[in-house]
Amino acid sequence: MTTRTDHRAGDAVPPLERRIGLSDMVAYAGATWDWYRLHYDPEFVRAARVPGPVVDGQVFGALLVEQIQDWLGPRCFVHKLDFTFKALVFAEETVRCEGTVVEVGEDHLVLEQRVVVIGPDGGVDRVAAAPARARVLLGTADGPGA
Repeated sequence: MTTRTDHRAGDAVPPLERRIGLSDMVAYAGATWDWYRLHYDPEFVRAARVPGPVVDGQVFGALLVEQIQDWLGPRCFVHKLDFTFKALVFAEETVRCEGTVVEVGEDHLVLEQRVVVIGPDGGVDRVAAAPARARVLLGTADGPGA
């Protein structure tokens, strides 16, 4: 079981890096029934005069939760997640979720996170989502007392 003493304010959350391909975006659209054409239709994208299909912003929330669950395992429950969009992300770009523990409670952690787009040189090209803040309950699978 993850406990309060396992974590300290200032600890880094292991990063999650993911290339988001067009096929991923189509699969996400199907799973969420969000068929807005800006996310997958090349002709619609050209008419909108954007560089490529735009990643659905809710994907960032899914990736931030995946980052937390990859780190803490099944004995955590993301109780609350808030984030702000900063920049568009396009098909075939790579994003990285980063985070830091900012509060440690008896049965929870509070994390500050962000999603950045990785440029061709491997550095941060731009911030896609920030600030992001998560309150994570620790204990049994699906939260304490489940």
